[in-house]
Amino acid sequence: MSAPEPGGRSLRVLVGYDGSPSSVNAIEAAATLVPSASASVLHLWEPPFTSPELRQRLAGRAAGLEALGDLLEREGRAEAERLVGNGVKLARAAGWEASASVKRTFGGDGYQFARTAEEQDVDLVVVGSRGLGGVRAALGSVSELVVHVSPVPVLVVPHPLTTAEWAAAASGPVLVGTDGSPGAEAAVRSAAFLFPRREQVLVAVAEPGDGPGPTAPEGVELLTVPCSGRPGSARATAATLAEVAAERGAGVVVVGSRGRSASRELLVGSVPSSLLHCAHRPVLVVPSSLSSPA
Repeated sequence: MSAPEPGGRSLRVLVGYDGSPSSVNAIEAAATLVPSASASVLHLWEPPFTSPELRQRLAGRAAGLEALGDLLEREGRAEAERLVGNGVKLARAAGWEASASVKRTFGGDGYQFARTAEEQDVDLVVVGSRGLGGVRAALGSVSELVVHVSPVPVLVVPHPLTTAEWAAAASGPVLVGTDGSPGAEAAVRSAAFLFPRREQVLVAVAEPGDGPGPTAPEGVELLTVPCSGRPGSARATAATLAEVAAERGAGVVVVGSRGRSASRELLVGSVPSSLLHCAHRPVLVVPSSLSSPA
């Protein structure tokens, strides 16, 4: 990845929308961080999507089970299309070009997001940390699954954000966790590509016995900070990154999907998963598939 050339195409964003406050929050925060993008607003619906009240009304109209199934399918899709239309309006109001994408699902929403990201060749996937998929989904379910399986970077936006965190999203620097690994280098490249107008600050969390620390590209600030908790603990590493992000007023925290070794991975069930729970600001996770320079 490299930064967009002046006059080049807009970034392509796939954003999940289900009408929940978390998904509204995600669109608003992502549009603040990545302005002037071209967004595909994705809603995944699972039959019977219609409300219990509407299902009861349809049951009274249907001549039999087959007819009821057809009615539920038709009304469910129409309700999903109305809902995603609201998401498109929000995205356009936030400054994005936006179009609607509605897909029927039977669970596995995280995988559906990943497949859609590949089909639409997007640069970024955006999801809220909490919301409704085909079934009710909290952090640790759909959001984390999208992070694990997406072929492109995923921006997870927590809900709610405080006034200070909104201000940071508007103008704060991009904080990138680094350990000098290919995964961390991919995170640095992705941060420069997705947030080209933001100051970038690299943060290395040092632990006893570490060798020479990572280096930073010319003109990029590098901070080396001690781990604030138990050495080797993913949770402590994540908490340290979150603390520095809060101190520096970072608009977003960026981490790569793999670190120097299996014991020091910068993701895959470890640091990024912990960071999603404790950062209290948008977190961008860059997959290991992007570790080779583009």
